[in-house]
Amino acid sequence: MFAFSELRRSALNAVACVVVALLLAPSAHAQNDPLPSWNDTAPKAAILSFVEKVTKQGSPEFVPEPERIAVFDNDGTLWVEQPMYTQLAFALDRVKTLAPQHPEWKDVQPFKAALEGDIKTLAASGEKGLLEIILATHTGMTTSEFEKVVTDWLSTARDPKFKRPYTELVYQPMVELLSYLRANGFKTIIVSGGGVEFMRPWAEKVYGVPPEQVIGSSIKTQFKMQDDTPTLYRLPEINFIDDKAGKPVGINQEIGRRPIAAFGNSDGDLEMLQWTTMAGAPARLGMLVHHTDTEREYAYDRDTEFGRLDKALDAAPIAGWTVIDMKADWKQIFKD
Repeated sequence: MFAFSELRRSALNAVACVVVALLLAPSAHAQNDPLPSWNDTAPKAAILSFVEKVTKQGSPEFVPEPERIAVFDNDGTLWVEQPMYTQLAFALDRVKTLAPQHPEWKDVQPFKAALEGDIKTLAASGEKGLLEIILATHTGMTTSEFEKVVTDWLSTARDPKFKRPYTELVYQPMVELLSYLRANGFKTIIVSGGGVEFMRPWAEKVYGVPPEQVIGSSIKTQFKMQDDTPTLYRLPEINFIDDKAGKPVGINQEIGRRPIAAFGNSDGDLEMLQWTTMAGAPARLGMLVHHTDTEREYAYDRDTEFGRLDKALDAAPIAGWTVIDMKADWKQIFKD
């Protein structure tokens, strides 16, 4: 009788342990889901289907690893771009830092607007005004000195809405996508209108994208010997604008292969998506992040100075691009 009771008790304990383990353990789906921050909606299905087609040996749309190139815009696609581009926030802080050396700025636009925080006037100055500020605040130093300025600023600057470092305001679903593509033999490359030397100091740590896989706008540099040390000195001259029609040019110059997947969020990415997807076989994937979430981030598209999504949004259904609805398709925006 005693032996039977002990046997029954042991069996019950074993069953209880199994039940607890099943309740506490993550589901097989959760363990195997490469995109856990994405809802099970059409964009996620499109990504999974595309990757399966181009990586499956014997598939008519199989793509060899060296040709698996995926390009990503940065502002508004991988991290926040409202209420202004992060690099512009950096430049405005630099204007304030450098203002004592330039007393004339308080009376000259666009510097006057920058010092007064007049974003409307600043935006109205257009590309010409923004370039003036960039050239005045990003040059006159070596590349190493500029990298330190950027790194120091990012370590202390905080986004005005979320009160967090900008490098924490990257989209978790897109970070997962970058990792998923790399795990499937893709080379992931950032192609941004932002400054290449503004992004390179932190892109690898934040996105897993090394400096040599970052393409961006650039200014001219000049080799100089400074105190017997070879340096590259940043000149107040534009070298290349990696935006709109410049993106396919930059891709061709820096990569030498046409991508098979492109991810953007604005009209500045229109030509990059066209260049990537309008090339016939094999399979191609074009996706646009549509900012629709006022509670967790921002909602904007056609009526904004930063990240306008108008022509590209109209082109998406015609070109067969997938539009990612941030509110509906992402379980979370940022990493907790």
